[in-house]
Amino acid sequence: MADYPHPPFPPQEQTLPGSFRQMDPVPDHGEDSWKGSGRLAGRVALITGGDSGIGRAVAIAYAREGADLALVCLDETEDMADTARLVEAEGRQCLVMALDLSQAEICREVIDKTVDRFGRIDILVNNAAHQRSFAKIEDISDEEWRYTFATNIDAMFYLTKAAVPHMPAGSAIINTASVNSDMPNPELLAYATTKGAIQNFTAGLAQMLAERGIRANVVAPGPVWTPLIPASFPADKVSSFGEAYPLGRPAQPAELASAYVMLAEAASSYISGATIAVTGGKPII
Repeated sequence: MADYPHPPFPPQEQTLPGSFRQMDPVPDHGEDSWKGSGRLAGRVALITGGDSGIGRAVAIAYAREGADLALVCLDETEDMADTARLVEAEGRQCLVMALDLSQAEICREVIDKTVDRFGRIDILVNNAAHQRSFAKIEDISDEEWRYTFATNIDAMFYLTKAAVPHMPAGSAIINTASVNSDMPNPELLAYATTKGAIQNFTAGLAQMLAERGIRANVVAPGPVWTPLIPASFPADKVSSFGEAYPLGRPAQPAELASAYVMLAEAASSYISGATIAVTGGKPII
């Protein structure tokens, strides 16, 4: 097991959506550790939130496992440019789109551009998310509540609806939920509510798509050391982030990638409607 960093971390804050380059310590996305073995050879994957955090780790792993990628981020950044560079270094194709997924027509545009480039979608990873913390419900504006839902759950519906006609039998949909689906953090009220919705959406979707041979599953991470943390929590909470979990630290994004590879590969053909908890020992029941 790698000797990953434990809190306390240096106090730090960023503005949303944040950058992994500005984090201390810099997260491990598997840049030096993930070794591919062709588990996704010849497949096409669309990953939202693919510039940093979990999305970047999944992009690196998928490319090294042989997949061509379409990556979506909110803004064109150095983080995304570097992720695309790592994908292309593996000899894989990489389509980059900087778009705001809170709008339905943009979600459909993402699918159209991906299909125009690759002809189909074999793996859809709905991973993009927005969160902010608030101490009181009165502090959550109507606009903040609506934008959180638009980004976290509405976009998932629009992307999936548009993608399914282009997904052959054997395809996989993987949605990122959270430990907050089952144990909501009150300071993340809007975010946690969407994560519960994602879990229910996926459970129903798996049944709806079964006859088409398309699987749908959820990965539910615990605390993960990503730019969302310094960009959405006060500095003092960043310093102690993850220490209350049994492993005593947050996950590094690289530690999530194996769940997404497993759920995408053909060997997992009977896994559908499942929630894979990656929570450092914190039970989800």
